[in-house]
Amino acid sequence: MAKEEIICDCEVIHGDVVEEVKRKMPIEDVIFDLSDFFKVLGDSTRVKIMWALDQSEMCVCDLAVLLNMTKSAISHQLRSLKQANLVKFRKEGKVVFYSLSDDHVKDIFEKGLEHIREK
Repeated sequence: MAKEEIICDCEVIHGDVVEEVKRKMPIEDVIFDLSDFFKVLGDSTRVKIMWALDQSEMCVCDLAVLLNMTKSAISHQLRSLKQANLVKFRKEGKVVFYSLSDDHVKDIFEKGLEHIREK
């Protein structure tokens, strides 16, 4: 059975709604930054790293073992996550521990996971 495509077949423009939403629309720079934010999460390896860091603070070596990847590959992905301000790090001697940047990142990640699991 084919999925029925739903199309709005009206000719009425709800001008008050359009204007209100238009007035609240973020500026282009914010829209582009938000788009980039979600693009970073468009990689399954980075999502695995995010999931791991949602569970616990971890170092590159721990993540490499967990994900069966090289430390270099993990570092490369962490660099992307740091640039997007999704993860932060702290040093303890020679060891660098990574964690999610803040509660906003944790909430967004967990809400996304919750949404996917509802299917």
